[in-house]
Amino acid sequence: MSLLNRDAQGSRPAIRSPQNFVAGAFLIFAAAFVVFMLSGLPQGTLRAMGPAMVPRWTAIGIGLGGAVLVVLSFLKEGEALERWQLRGPIFVLASLILFAVTIRSVGFLVAAPLSMFTAGFGSREVRPVELAIFTVAMTVFCAVVFRFVLNQPLPLLILPAFSIQF
Repeated sequence: MSLLNRDAQGSRPAIRSPQNFVAGAFLIFAAAFVVFMLSGLPQGTLRAMGPAMVPRWTAIGIGLGGAVLVVLSFLKEGEALERWQLRGPIFVLASLILFAVTIRSVGFLVAAPLSMFTAGFGSREVRPVELAIFTVAMTVFCAVVFRFVLNQPLPLLILPAFSIQF
């Protein structure tokens, strides 16, 4: 008997919300993968946090949220699985690759808006003018936060002859 089939009395499927079940299972899998990948990094303590502390505990929280979704999928009625669209994942993946390829060659002020603009076309309801305004605002915000507030060595703009490194 499958989990999606009717139960012994024939009244309802064992999984009442397949969409929540699949989403929860994916979150648990992704969290477990992140925790596994962080196994070689020290966690540290609250006084001296290591490089794995925040990502590890974030992944654990996400995994717990996934477990809640899985449990709720057996208890509450919910959405059925819908047909998967590839447009969103393809554009988001393309934007990540584009950012990785361009950040060291042209700098953040070119790579970030190019990446965000590309990811924005993952939605069928994209409005190019609104996306452009959002992209510019987020690029400025992220540049200020990462370069000036957090003091990260972020190459802002790299031109063939020189690099702007405030």
